[in-house]
Amino acid sequence: MERGLGLILATFALISCGQNGNVAASRAPSESIPNLTGDWVRNTLEFEEPASGPGPIQTKMRKADGTPIGEKVGDYTNPILQPWAADRVKALGESALTGAVFPDPENQCLPWSLPNILRYMQIKVLQQPDEITIVYARSDQVRHVRMNGSHPATITPSSYGDSIGHYEGDTLVIDTVGIKVGSLPMIDWYGTPYTESLHVIERYRLIDYQSAKDAIERHERKSVWLPPDESGIEPDLAYRGSGLQIGFTVDDPGAFKMPWSALVTYRRAANAWGEDICAENLRESVGPERNVPHDDTPDF
Repeated sequence: MERGLGLILATFALISCGQNGNVAASRAPSESIPNLTGDWVRNTLEFEEPASGPGPIQTKMRKADGTPIGEKVGDYTNPILQPWAADRVKALGESALTGAVFPDPENQCLPWSLPNILRYMQIKVLQQPDEITIVYARSDQVRHVRMNGSHPATITPSSYGDSIGHYEGDTLVIDTVGIKVGSLPMIDWYGTPYTESLHVIERYRLIDYQSAKDAIERHERKSVWLPPDESGIEPDLAYRGSGLQIGFTVDDPGAFKMPWSALVTYRRAANAWGEDICAENLRESVGPERNVPHDDTPDF
């Protein structure tokens, strides 16, 4: 499986970069189009707060110095939440405080719908003129973004929705609707729900090394995060080039009283991906047993 994925990614990379390995060969003539292609990593489990305005659900459990304790207890008092959604976040947090690990798309081997997938810590971006492909290391989840198109009149809901993209100067803008409400509709680590009205707009841009470093360090001081020796995800600390920052806005009047925004910031990856297939690991060191199809009958 790992070899097969490698061949697919190599093929995409060849198409994206051109036969001579020149990324510019397949890009539009405009020099403002950013080169987002490559492997990007982060080590935090939550979304970053925006510079201003309503932001995402954050942990309710902090030490006296403001650092998070780590339990999956979201702040259900955040004013963005509709009452029923606040009740849902509160109930899941109370469950977490008992020591239970509530089922979520990650521990049940389900796709991480938008915008939950945006907080994933390891991504690969593949740019082509007519499509952007984003691969997420967890179970090789893949999103396809059609460039310079429009949403169809009728959309069949799916886990990642219908995504169309375009460039605004040096920023890639992705507009997504039609996100399926599955059996565990959650948009973050705390189980915040969403409805079929969910509309997400993402803005991908490169930021300078120091800005990326500052944003990551600022967020790590107040967010739940996993160090590289625990997560196996290592940023290239010697790399002094640009970082990748994704700003996104969530609009879902069914679950939220107002639109809200958040950020995620990535550095270049230092190490290669390892294979991570959820369904081949029915029980991790923590979490409930996974309800995935299996057969106990010998096949020989």
